[in-house]
Amino acid sequence: MAFACACHVRRLLLLHPGAGAPARSFYAQPYQAKVGVVEFLNGVGKGVETHAAKLEEAVGGDLQRLLETRTLRLKKLGVPCKHRKLILSFAHKYRLGLWKPPAEARKVQ
Repeated sequence: MAFACACHVRRLLLLHPGAGAPARSFYAQPYQAKVGVVEFLNGVGKGVETHAAKLEEAVGGDLQRLLETRTLRLKKLGVPCKHRKLILSFAHKYRLGLWKPPAEARKVQ
């Protein structure tokens, strides 16, 4: 009898994922209204913003051209491997709409 009751409770929770789970609140961060190359790199953080001047000059200040840039071009511009990976990863997330640069830049750690 206890087993049958447990099955019904489990099925009820699977049908209604919010039921039985504690309420969570998420605080939305403010985002940049207009995103340029410098704002994008500042949003990525982790030391990537040190390459802002040379990347902005290379792509002509156009964020769309930065989002389409390949790793070989970044390598020719002298961007280290770790920073290239970060730029390309965040560019992909930005194109998919999964990430936007926050209004305030991240702190370098």
